[in-house]
Amino acid sequence: MKDYRSVADAVAAEIRAGRLRTGERLPTQREFARQYGIANSTATRVYQELARRGFTEGHVGRGTFVRDASGVAAPAPALSEPADSRVDLELNYPVVPEQAELLAAGLGKLLSPGRLEPVLRPVGAAGTRAARDGAADLLARGDWRPDPERILFAGSGRQAISAVVAAVTRPGARLGVEELTYPVLKAIATRLGVTLVPLAMDEAGLIPEAVEEAHRAGPLHAVYVQPVLHNPLSLTMPADRLDRLADVLLTCGIHAIEDAVWAFLRDDLPPLASRAPERTVLVDSLSKRLSPGLSLGFAVAPAAVSGGVAAALRSGGWTPMGFPLEAMAQWQADGVVETLVRAKQRQAVERQEIAQRHLGDFVTRSAPGSYYRWWELPRPWRADTFVAAAARHGIAVTPAAAFSVGRHRGSHAIRLGLASPAEETLSRALATLADLARSAPDDLAQD
Repeated sequence: MKDYRSVADAVAAEIRAGRLRTGERLPTQREFARQYGIANSTATRVYQELARRGFTEGHVGRGTFVRDASGVAAPAPALSEPADSRVDLELNYPVVPEQAELLAAGLGKLLSPGRLEPVLRPVGAAGTRAARDGAADLLARGDWRPDPERILFAGSGRQAISAVVAAVTRPGARLGVEELTYPVLKAIATRLGVTLVPLAMDEAGLIPEAVEEAHRAGPLHAVYVQPVLHNPLSLTMPADRLDRLADVLLTCGIHAIEDAVWAFLRDDLPPLASRAPERTVLVDSLSKRLSPGLSLGFAVAPAAVSGGVAAALRSGGWTPMGFPLEAMAQWQADGVVETLVRAKQRQAVERQEIAQRHLGDFVTRSAPGSYYRWWELPRPWRADTFVAAAARHGIAVTPAAAFSVGRHRGSHAIRLGLASPAEETLSRALATLADLARSAPDDLAQD
């Protein structure tokens, strides 16, 4: 049985030698399979490998054509190789080169026996005064700094969201959400028996009038919203939109759960919580700012719901240990958090530039400082078939359906997470996806 790579090598040699000329159309994959005596599925992998190496390009409805092979470098490791070398564009874990050294220096100060012993114990949801003061500085944005006495802690950002939803709703309650929302929230709502109500959005984010309309149709208990760098659309609500939303919350008497997990990338913008503090519970986390393995969640809760959030954290077993609180406070005091935030803000911009180079000819949506990119795929691609085709190249992406609430929206869209791979790997993966999007899905699906 012929290996697809050896067949691809043979075709590449023909192209380099000029026997297959630039612009020449290759046979269909079925015809190619018959010519080389290989399975149709092997022919598919050969065509994918040639495109990945830069020897060919596909055009929807026209076929696969030879590209100019001059200057094509030796092939890099294939992206279509086994799952353990998968390129993950689903989950977003920002990492910068200097973070391990910076974090290690702060941890060293906690390792003396006298200081270490007390922090290796569980603490309550309110943490310690030092932790609350450190968290207030860490969460400060624009001219807003939360009251340290209003800060509660969870083991992770997801646990903080779960506790807040449990505190401000009840089974059977209606929770308003943006029509495209954080997928984990959907799972949390299902577990708690809460009904999600999709709310319309526009280019400025959640539409406040949609909240009013939904509340008139059947009372909302709360609204979950991502005002800054919305996941997955990377939208940021302007100041006048936030003011209007704050007015709606106060008029309707409902609470907002403000997810600020990505807001550190735009830390010049005051949150919704600064406009309606008595009606907004802000949730955030440590891991995106610092490192994926550093899990700590924050909830800035008004007095009216603070007790309920703390009770939900305790009953869920979601209160943190003392060590991450003390480490967070130390890193904040040492300036490590600030240094890493600035580095990740720069990195996000650089990765968006990489994405623009490869995807600039397509319809995409993002923001310069975001780690996400929303891609409206060219027809006839659908999100499900594209996700499957990308997986055959060893690349994981997320379909629009993962974010949709209520009626299906964006069946032709996917979300790309740009944070996790190394830059070179990210660039190669995006180049592969761009070539894939230019090809015909029916050809790639043939066996």
